[in-house]
Amino acid sequence: MAGSTFGTIFKITTWGESHGAGLGVVIDGCPAGLYLCEEDIQEFLNRRKPGQSHFSTPRKEGDTVQILSGVFEGKTTGTPISLVVYNENQRSKDYSEIASYFRPGHADYTFDMKYGFRDYRGGGRSSGRETIGRVAAGAIAVKILNLLGITFTTYTKSIGPVSYNPACFDATQIFQNALYMPDAEAASNASAYLEACMADHDSAGGVIECIISGMPVGIGDPVFEKLDANLAKAIFSIGAVKGFEIGDGFEAAKATGKTNNDAFRLNELGHIEKATNHAGGILGGMSDGSDIILRASIKPTPSIASSQHTVNKAEEEIDINIHGRHDPVIVPRAVVVVEAMAALTIVDALFVNMSARMDSVKSFYDEL
Repeated sequence: MAGSTFGTIFKITTWGESHGAGLGVVIDGCPAGLYLCEEDIQEFLNRRKPGQSHFSTPRKEGDTVQILSGVFEGKTTGTPISLVVYNENQRSKDYSEIASYFRPGHADYTFDMKYGFRDYRGGGRSSGRETIGRVAAGAIAVKILNLLGITFTTYTKSIGPVSYNPACFDATQIFQNALYMPDAEAASNASAYLEACMADHDSAGGVIECIISGMPVGIGDPVFEKLDANLAKAIFSIGAVKGFEIGDGFEAAKATGKTNNDAFRLNELGHIEKATNHAGGILGGMSDGSDIILRASIKPTPSIASSQHTVNKAEEEIDINIHGRHDPVIVPRAVVVVEAMAALTIVDALFVNMSARMDSVKSFYDEL
């Protein structure tokens, strides 16, 4: 299987399956000398692990990370960093029935057609547990970016029809509710909506928003390696994502040039800045110094307890009821996954950018 590696200089390769022995990631290209311990990574994995609330799968996994290589005496060595999380609570028998048919909304049919067989236990490589490796690597990327003054604010913008009120935005609320919403009232209303979905044996989707602050100007390239294009690829590589926006996104199609253009001005320090940020922090594929604002649309969990119509491998039409342990909503646990993929993209773009100008290269080597 190709396609498990992401990045140019800061490069990651994820491995493992939902019901295999474990999952993990190998990170190549991390500079030496970064202080790193398992607690740095565990903090991020705890945000995506199952069993956090009534609205996530009851599968009990500690998702405890182990660093196998690339760190010595608390610092990265510059060699590949290998991280592993062992699976502890697989119940593969819950999935034995689905080997004979194709679940609606899942990759069962396409996987079988491509490879001739599939690991039906929880979806194998198509499972949401594959994101463990992404989040573990993303934790390292965020730590690097924080040292450079680049920070992330990532949260649930909406669940189903319930959106947070921008006038009530409170970043401290994000980690105070199970849905990671920055608005306590919206979180309460979204919880009630989810309860209704669950009572009806149904699931819900939503939107995740990520704000990246502190970006320097000029990160990204103007043609095939546009920063927004690479962010789109990174976010779309997350299994449940069905839509992506930068800045005003699809709303820009309703605007005019007068209302959509971001005017430039000088701030009180005499530095160039934008008066507005309809572009979402990226112009011509390169960061413009404003906050990068991106959104990911997450589909409803396809595994639902209601009866669904499908076809089996014998090419017979059947009705099924999916058993097992599933999230009624993927969005809260996917918040940190979106942040991780954005961070991996930004770190890689920063590292690539170091060779963009001859004076920067000369300045670096003149100091040696």
